[in-house]
Amino acid sequence: MPEIPRNALTRSVKIASLPAAHAGRTAWGLGKRIGGKPAEAVTAELQARTAEQMFKVLGELKGGAMKMGQAMSIFEAAMPEDVAGPYRAALTKLQEAAPPLPAESIHAILREELGDDWRERFAEFNDTPAAAASIGQVHKAVWHDGRVVAVKVQYPGADKAFISDLNQMTRMGKIFASWIPGMDIKPLLEELKARAIEELDYLRESRSQRAFAAAFEGDEEFVVPHVLAAAPHVLVSEWVDGRSLASIITDGTPEERDAAGLLYMRFLLAGPARAGLLHSDPHPGNFRVTPDGRLCVLDFGAVAELPGGLPTAMGTLLRIAMSGDAHTVAEGLREEGFIRPNVEVDAEQVLNYLDPFVEPAKHEDFHFNRAWMRGQFTRMNDVKNPDFNIAFKLNLPPTYALIHRVWLGCIGVLCQLDATVPMRGELERWAPGFTEA
Repeated sequence: MPEIPRNALTRSVKIASLPAAHAGRTAWGLGKRIGGKPAEAVTAELQARTAEQMFKVLGELKGGAMKMGQAMSIFEAAMPEDVAGPYRAALTKLQEAAPPLPAESIHAILREELGDDWRERFAEFNDTPAAAASIGQVHKAVWHDGRVVAVKVQYPGADKAFISDLNQMTRMGKIFASWIPGMDIKPLLEELKARAIEELDYLRESRSQRAFAAAFEGDEEFVVPHVLAAAPHVLVSEWVDGRSLASIITDGTPEERDAAGLLYMRFLLAGPARAGLLHSDPHPGNFRVTPDGRLCVLDFGAVAELPGGLPTAMGTLLRIAMSGDAHTVAEGLREEGFIRPNVEVDAEQVLNYLDPFVEPAKHEDFHFNRAWMRGQFTRMNDVKNPDFNIAFKLNLPPTYALIHRVWLGCIGVLCQLDATVPMRGELERWAPGFTEA
């Protein structure tokens, strides 16, 4: 039965084929242009072929390779439009689907995890997956008591594949950097690798999901499916119908985009306050809008424990930054570990660098959009900008790693949604320290 390629060398060769093939297609494109084909047509065809191969390779490998693709897809809104177009459909596709494993492979996993009598637990089981993602796929089934359930099954070899990929993906750093100006890929890879074991542990995920479900039980705005059964590589939870956030990004109305954007942002901010946990995988594939307008949240493999809620310093420094007090902001960042003791910085440059986070908070309602995000990334990547080098002087403390990932991811998705949200009011409600005592 087909499985994820586990051998590190095999996976490395496949991953390395992306930059190698990119170089080959560039040479092919040059030949086409020499042969008289218009440069614009050659460029469009070249980018389309690159996007097609990227989905094929990352999707087939699954594991960390596809996880990387999903992580990068959040930030496609920052790409220059002439580059983003050919990649957008392929990246969005990575958020929602991947080539699935055959039924016999899934049956073998269920037998190993739930026992030889696994079928007795289900009144019905659909062998065709409802969704296939980076380290597992989901099947719709009917539990023995009649409830419709989602059965999440981890791919065989996903653990080894995940680690192998993240050891090799640095080879693609230059390609990713060319797609996303200003993005430092290395910290993202290191963080993904550090969290790999946690995301592979479905028993740990079940505990996080149960905690979120209890915290949001009966909520009028959010739905977290209850867990019915869990094993190390299988997770059974309630099935919730809904429209994917990716679908709303693609063809939602302005009203649907604004409503989804508000609930999406509110859940990410409210989780630490209500559950003491931060949902840390913000890509759109993990969110659905139900027929009654609530936001259903899925996939709790990546969760940060924040028993005291979001750090008070985060809200406090954001409030001070809005006032323009650069010196106090710089000192606060130093106290939190964002600026090392022996590093000297220009406080005004630091404040300017934080503008993508500060500007939305200045407005009662802020319109997140691709043009705004693209402008921010372009400004931060402009070597002529006096603030250009400030990023190299800043540090990301481990305690803020997932918060930073979620905050950036949230901004990226809101820009994809082209959503207008009541930013300041949500921060006043959920961010400790944002409202001055």
